[in-house]
Amino acid sequence: MNKLPKFRNLLISRLSRQLALWIFASIISIEAIILVPSYARRERELLAKTESIAQILVESIIALKQQNISEEMLLQQIEQLKDRTEIVGIAIYGGNYRLVMVVGEPPTIAIADLPNQDIVRFREGDRYDIAWSAMVLNQPYTLVVRNDIRPVYRELYAFTGRIFILVIIISVFVTGVMMLVLVKAVIYPILSLRNDLIAAGESLDRENKMTQFYAVSSRHNNELDDVMAAFNQTFERVNREIQQRQQAEAVLRLEQEKSEKLLLNILPEMIAIQLKQGQNKIAKGFTEATILFADIVGFTPLSARYSPEVLVELLNDIFSEFDQLTEQHGLEKIKTIGDAYMVVGGIPNPRPDCAAAIANFALDMQVKIQQVSDRCGEPLKLRIGINTGPVVAGVIGTKKFSYDLWGDAVNTASRMESQGIPGSIQVTETTYKRLCDRYSLVQRGSIPIKGKGMMTTYLLIGKKPTHDL
Repeated sequence: MNKLPKFRNLLISRLSRQLALWIFASIISIEAIILVPSYARRERELLAKTESIAQILVESIIALKQQNISEEMLLQQIEQLKDRTEIVGIAIYGGNYRLVMVVGEPPTIAIADLPNQDIVRFREGDRYDIAWSAMVLNQPYTLVVRNDIRPVYRELYAFTGRIFILVIIISVFVTGVMMLVLVKAVIYPILSLRNDLIAAGESLDRENKMTQFYAVSSRHNNELDDVMAAFNQTFERVNREIQQRQQAEAVLRLEQEKSEKLLLNILPEMIAIQLKQGQNKIAKGFTEATILFADIVGFTPLSARYSPEVLVELLNDIFSEFDQLTEQHGLEKIKTIGDAYMVVGGIPNPRPDCAAAIANFALDMQVKIQQVSDRCGEPLKLRIGINTGPVVAGVIGTKKFSYDLWGDAVNTASRMESQGIPGSIQVTETTYKRLCDRYSLVQRGSIPIKGKGMMTTYLLIGKKPTHDL
């Protein structure tokens, strides 16, 4: 399992960054919601302050008018009062809204629309006009004051900046504190659980045994403990099931290999594949195959002198040698009946040299039986019969099924063996024609064959000298 990163690295992990971003954004959003009404309230306060200064100026002008000073003197006094404030213009109207005097910038309020009982306010860019009607002033004058409110906005901007900096400081502080708490309570356990999941996957891939997980050994007294415990239980259950499945698969593979090996010992590989593919009826005709029957001469009298165990062991020794020869020569063993051995060439895979392959096999059988005879001290000999011709091959039965051959060629080969000479290899004329160029054969003559009448047969002696290799 990978070690967890250091604490400072935990603070900059992807999960930490996402949590910090959401916490910071949430606090900023809340503070922004609070800031909007604060901004509006502060704006109203600053405009009210501006309006109160303008109202003081208006009251001063009314007081000067009541002193009946000259218009020139009044204008000088108004200029002096105006210069000490943010007021940039004043307009005085008499009865019927007649313009009496304008000092500085003329206000833009439409005085004809001024209601007699109201104070009218009009904002235009960085100018703020306020008009006091004659009724409000209780004087025969209407006064309009134009204010420069750029200082108001500067103050608002400064106020907003101070609030924004304060919000950032608070947000950073709160986010940092919350992250310190979350790292210990949430992020660290989650990252350790992530590493445990990776370790679990690697353990299952490598088919390892149980792995000790950090997340399970740590305790935080919260719901994450339940998650980690559930994860550990799930992993243990999955690991056990995988091990059981692997053991079952190993046993199944072993049994399958045994079954296939046993099936191949009974049937040719091609036929076994067809059976496994679900083919129930397997039969095929072959235009030419060479069949060999071999019988151990004098084997029956041995059963009277040897125990069954020794007799079976001897027969197994002989037939095991013959089985190796069938594989060596690429032939197909069909069956054994007692001390008789049946093999065929050219089935199930046709081959043009099936007669030669059987001839070589028969010659090697004589060598093997002599070797066994020398080992056991018994005068064992083989009587072998060979024939070539068309046959039908197939699988019969549904239980203890076997691959067998049918046809006149098979019966004739059996007759060649049963009516042969001990220690010799008797072949039919059909087989003789396929072997005479490469093998030494002598004519036995015409002999009676059951079911066939008189037949000319030959005895296979060996290979001709030029074909020894």
